[in-house]
Amino acid sequence: MNTFHLNLNRMTLFVALMIAGLVLFFDPFMQIATANIWLNGIIIGTTLFGIGLCFVKMFRLLPEYRWLYEYRNGKRNADLPPRVLRPVAQMLSPRPTRISASALQNILDMILLRFEDDRESVRYVTNLLVFLGLLGTFWGLLLTVGGFADIIGGLNMADEMVLESMQSGLARPLAGMATAFTSSILGLGGSLIVGFLGIQVQLVQNSILHDVEDYFAAHTHTATPDVTMAQIGSAARALNKTVQRFDKTVSRWE
Repeated sequence: MNTFHLNLNRMTLFVALMIAGLVLFFDPFMQIATANIWLNGIIIGTTLFGIGLCFVKMFRLLPEYRWLYEYRNGKRNADLPPRVLRPVAQMLSPRPTRISASALQNILDMILLRFEDDRESVRYVTNLLVFLGLLGTFWGLLLTVGGFADIIGGLNMADEMVLESMQSGLARPLAGMATAFTSSILGLGGSLIVGFLGIQVQLVQNSILHDVEDYFAAHTHTATPDVTMAQIGSAARALNKTVQRFDKTVSRWE
């Protein structure tokens, strides 16, 4: 439980520092966000969704921790965990705590696979934020190039108001540059935030996996060499008898 609380406090502190930074630099942040309100609003909304998703996944691990803690303390009739460790609890509750090495490896592989599947949504949100940032960058560059092309194509050097028309035409390429830079900043910043919180969730998941491995490793029995050789010898004798019966059957047919 110490690992769970440590990482949860770390996540809370990180989000609190992020909120404090937004409050201190609210005006610059609003200027960045309103450079392209639609695209940047989608990026900010995706970031908030990713933050909430990480906290939800963190709190979903708490019942798993509780069941493992109670099982290690000898309580076999505890409530089943809701998700990851539920099949493990169903397999081990009616059986003694001592298991084979192969069963332990199967349990660890199953838990690891479930954790990997659970982390896919956070990875997708992180990659989506990077994609949205790159999308805004290329979109802004297209607007910038198109704006400069319109300015150059519409210039009339014989006109006395050429400088004024050039200045008025710079609004579109400058808006494109603002879109490119602000979306990149928000996309990369959002992916950094969600990625950090996702790492904290992964650390807690790894802690559960290590606790399961450490506990059941001490209650795992392996086959001794004498037993293994006896099993091999018994299987060889049974195979020899089967071959002899087969030879007798073939000789009768002949």
